[in-house]
Amino acid sequence: MRRLAVLLLSLTLASTAVAGPTEDARAQNALRVLNDIQRIPESAIPDKLLDEARAIVIVPDTLKIGLVLGGRRGHGVVSMKNPDGTWSSPAFVKLTGGSIGFQAGVQSSDVVLVFTSERGLESIVNGKITLGADAGIAAGPVGRNTALATDGNLKAEIWSWSRARGLFAGVALDGAVLSIDDDANQAVYGAGTTPRMIFEGRTAQPASDAIVDVRDKLEEATASARFARGTDGSAAGANAQVQAGGVVTAPVEVTPPVEAPVQAPPQPEPFETVENPATIEPLP
Repeated sequence: MRRLAVLLLSLTLASTAVAGPTEDARAQNALRVLNDIQRIPESAIPDKLLDEARAIVIVPDTLKIGLVLGGRRGHGVVSMKNPDGTWSSPAFVKLTGGSIGFQAGVQSSDVVLVFTSERGLESIVNGKITLGADAGIAAGPVGRNTALATDGNLKAEIWSWSRARGLFAGVALDGAVLSIDDDANQAVYGAGTTPRMIFEGRTAQPASDAIVDVRDKLEEATASARFARGTDGSAAGANAQVQAGGVVTAPVEVTPPVEAPVQAPPQPEPFETVENPATIEPLP
């Protein structure tokens, strides 16, 4: 019994030592995806959605396998926005789903979900949410359609983007299940850690640098979105808000015309002294 207890303890410690680097790698991949989607204007999350987002889910390298019956599985992170506008430490999640139809092949893709309403957030905290059933989901706007998300007319509860190759594109994930990865969270934040404890900053162990980097990137991207929209409260941000047909655009700087230098009128040539003036004869 004593040997068995020692063996079990050693296995537990070994699994804990391995889990840390594994989850750090997942956080680093999530940071890569976030940097990629924000770096490309054609696929970046619109400023309005990023500013008003209630939660963001990033699932790198989601594996999709299909042969008539299809399946999807990936591991990522989710961060909640606090009441003061800051972001929480990321919790670890799993994305799974299935489909039926003519399909064949294997595909790996990065997935980003942006939650814009309170509905569904409580389901995440409690452990699981079915996209499209517990909360409505729509393909995220890209390219020219990105501007549509800034006019307030599109009311999807969750926006989703996916990238298999090249740019990110909107994708519908109805029926996919987003669930909390309790094993990963407890490996990182300590035994007995719940999602609510992570989101409220009450974990026994602090997050590693790799996980903090994801939160810091979200803070940076959100601050830029607020400045661009003029919702950061600064005078510079307020001046940056230019309405053009309902779309928030960047301020247009008008350069005053450069006036040409005024040239002085030509001066007459000085009179020359004539030594032998001409003889003037009277008219007949």
